[in-house]
This record gives sequence, structure tokens and C-alpha cells, in this order.
Amino acid sequence: MTDQRRRAAPGGEIAPPAQGLHPVGGIHSARATLKFGAAGVGELWLDRARQDWRLAELADLARAAGIRVRLLERDALARVAPDVNHQGVLVWVRVPAARAESDLDRLLDGLECPPFLLLLDGVQDPHNLGACLRTADAAGVHAVIAPRDNAAGLTPVVCKVASGAAEALPYVQVTNLVRTMGHLKARGIWLTGTSGDAPTDLYAADLTGPLGLVMGSEGTGLRRLTSEHCDRLVRLPMLGRVESLNVSVATGVCLYEALRQRRG
Repeated sequence: MTDQRRRAAPGGEIAPPAQGLHPVGGIHSARATLKFGAAGVGELWLDRARQDWRLAELADLARAAGIRVRLLERDALARVAPDVNHQGVLVWVRVPAARAESDLDRLLDGLECPPFLLLLDGVQDPHNLGACLRTADAAGVHAVIAPRDNAAGLTPVVCKVASGAAEALPYVQVTNLVRTMGHLKARGIWLTGTSGDAPTDLYAADLTGPLGLVMGSEGTGLRRLTSEHCDRLVRLPMLGRVESLNVSVATGVCLYEALRQRRG
């Protein structure tokens, strides 16, 4: 790996590469971002003292995509991104823009298989959103839909946790989630929400065909209007003393049960 000329800020400090770029740290996150979201990457910064194959692989991925690679001292990485656990790697990314509500029909019209959607009713923690996006992408979801207000948007934290899914999976923000649900139902998409009080067990529900899985927010679950606009509600069996699961964990359980059925 060859070094690139460094750009210093006043006082000799290394400056971020450009306005609008945010650092994402960690080898795994950097690899996923370079593989699936290279178009949004500005630069890759690596610890010059580390010469192992994993960093060499990242450099090769970056150069293949035409992305500048810079070798810096480890403490320079820590100074420019003090809140990031960089592991000797910083990938500078443009946070992807959420899709507009008007993009939804075009996305659905372009599918060649029954839609598989995830609707998040007010998930506010960026770590939970990132985890939901990552699992949704892995399970083959076509798009994630969430309200524009009172919900997490795409941020550097979300992108890191999502490990490339934020760039690869359409994230659609809508003004009125209930109205969007009505539109999806008019297109023949069956909306299945989750509730601890639901009469039907998740594993007894038919999750094949056009499906929108609707998950509630942290702590409070689905809002009343959202729940009322679902075609059916299902519950996750809880056999121990714990009354509920984290929303990203519950989302993973539901998505993979749907995937199991849909593959069958």
C-alpha cells in the first residue's frame, strides 16, 4: 500500500476529507460499505502501522472503486474521529438519502416477485434502526418504510450498525404511515403487525405472498391507529419471565419466519 499526500488543517492536524462526509470505523463495517455502498464513499483512511491482509483487502476494494486510500498514524485517526472505534480503519461516507414517498410505487412496480416490506412504527434508536436494516437486507426485504417524524433517520451511526444495508436497501420515509398502509393494502399487500396481546401466534400465521411486516417502537409497540390498520396481528411466544424483546431482535425473528415460509 502506498501513501497518499496528507491534507493538514491549521496547526498541522489532519482534516476530514470533505464537508458532508462522515467517518465510519471498523474493519467489518468498512468492508461492507466498500462492497455495497462504494458510490457513497469519499476516502478510506488506514493505520500505516498495520500491514495485515484485512487492511490490504480494504485498500484493494477501495482502489478498484476509484476511492482514494490514505495511510496515517493511528493517533491521527483517533484525533480526527475521537468517538469512533476505528480499529485502524476509517471510511468516510456520505450518509445515503432516504427515499421519498413518491418513490414507493415505482419501487413496487419494478418487482418481479411478491413484495416483502418492513414497516417501522416510530423506531427512534439509531442502533435499533441500523440493526433492523441489516436484518431486513439479509432476509430479502425489498424496502423499509418509516414515518418521517418521531423516528430515526439515516445517520452515520445507523450506517455503521447496518454494515452496508443502509446503502443497499431502500429506506422510505413517509409523512403519514397510516395513509401509506392504506395505499399498500389497496395494492393487495397484506399487513401483519405484532402485539403481545394478539390472538395468533407468529408461527401459525401465513406470511407468504405480498407482505408488509409492521413493527412497533421501543417500549410502546404499535400505536393504536397503526394497529387498527393492520390486516392481522400476531404475537411472538414468550415462555420465560421476559415480557418483550428488543425491537430489532423481534424484527429479526419475524423476518426470518417470513423468509422460511416464503422460500418453502
